[in-house]
Amino acid sequence: MEYSYNFSCNMDNERKKAISRRAFLKAAGTAGMATAGFVSCNDAGRGTSAGTGEEIPADSMTYRTLTGDKVSLLGYGCMRWPMKDAPEGKTQIVDQESVNALVDYALAHGVNYFDTAPPYCQGLSEEATGMALIRHPRDSYYIATKMSNHRLYGAGLRGKELYDASVKMYNNSFKSLRTDYIDYYLFHILGSGNGMEEMRGRLYDSGVADFILKEKEQGRIRKLGFSFHGDVRVFDYMLQESGIPWDFVQIQLNYLDWQHASGRNVNAEYLYGELAKRNIPAVIMEPLLGGRLSKVHDHIVTKLKQREPERSVASWAFRFAGSFPGVMTVLSGMTYMEHLQDNLRSYSPLHPLTDEEFAFLQETADLMIQYQTIPCNDCKYCMPCPYGIDIPAILLHYNKCINEGNMPSSRQDENFLKARRAFLVGYDRSVPKLRQANHCVGCNQCSPDCPQGINIPKEMQRIDHFVERLKQSK
Repeated sequence: MEYSYNFSCNMDNERKKAISRRAFLKAAGTAGMATAGFVSCNDAGRGTSAGTGEEIPADSMTYRTLTGDKVSLLGYGCMRWPMKDAPEGKTQIVDQESVNALVDYALAHGVNYFDTAPPYCQGLSEEATGMALIRHPRDSYYIATKMSNHRLYGAGLRGKELYDASVKMYNNSFKSLRTDYIDYYLFHILGSGNGMEEMRGRLYDSGVADFILKEKEQGRIRKLGFSFHGDVRVFDYMLQESGIPWDFVQIQLNYLDWQHASGRNVNAEYLYGELAKRNIPAVIMEPLLGGRLSKVHDHIVTKLKQREPERSVASWAFRFAGSFPGVMTVLSGMTYMEHLQDNLRSYSPLHPLTDEEFAFLQETADLMIQYQTIPCNDCKYCMPCPYGIDIPAILLHYNKCINEGNMPSSRQDENFLKARRAFLVGYDRSVPKLRQANHCVGCNQCSPDCPQGINIPKEMQRIDHFVERLKQSK
């Protein structure tokens, strides 16, 4: 391993010992960034600041070499490719032309890590990603994809039946991605569902883990890792008892989840600390919490803009995630060109957080938890709903109204009528009536697949009751 850590991440039994501000500053190496494994293509681009609208330099991406590969600090998460209506108009397909343009622009500006999985984009992501990447030299990018057999397990497959379906999924990934080797392969979403029992069933009882390890030995997989959500016992087992020499691990890390993880999530401070102790590089997912940290409450926006008026709100979250020296790459699902360009500014090159900025973001996180939103990341793992409900759209509208202050509580509120209208009109515009929360029957097919551990039927019922109260409060 080519890097070392300059701080201790020993956690107490309650896993609540906070990293000190001074330790963070030391770990991030802000005084010169001399930490081994940190590479910036061209420090001459240091004058470009995020959110300024200036031209993005093509040769200033920050890279990390923690696995021996020169990996861009900004990684492309391929879970949210742009979609469009299919010709018959009944379904949606990936907008391949837009994907090609995004991939071309990303590669031209130094992004070389592309993360996908069989279920992404309604099962279309690997194909779209492969079609876009095959137009470029194979040695100009790294492909990451996953063994996503959690839904096969959830559908009742066990033993050899699960093994055969998993191997078929694995082989289909090569076909869809148009490659004969995978650079970074992951066991997907470990810790979800039934935690330890599900992990053992998916990986060990079925023989899938042995199969994947043999595939790595034969060179079809270059680096092996896992992505974690949920039961911390699974995370600890994988690191301490699995016996697998992990090349990297994918975790959820952002300035809110650092010490305020909600639902089934685990504080990122603990997850990162355990990886750091073992010199295992971290791949970061959800640096924006599915966009929630770019759509924060208006008073939080004011707080951030007062400090850095030229930076986007999102750039704070990306700088936070990238400032840790053990982070190999930070994934972002960039659906639109403006998202890609803004994130490129944050990492071309990275200006790591100072000790004071880290403390500021922790204070901001403390303030944010006073305005609780539902921790939906719009991953769409809960979809499709068998009753046609648009679960993510409902939750995102609810969160949006919280952030914008349009959550009327009583007629005595000064802006009750305005907020009531904003919520109800926005709800009908965001979610067709036949797909709204009142159609939820509580079947609970959705909750086991939610990485955030949201009790979706309970939230659907709560939002539906809230909507009905607003309708009756004329």
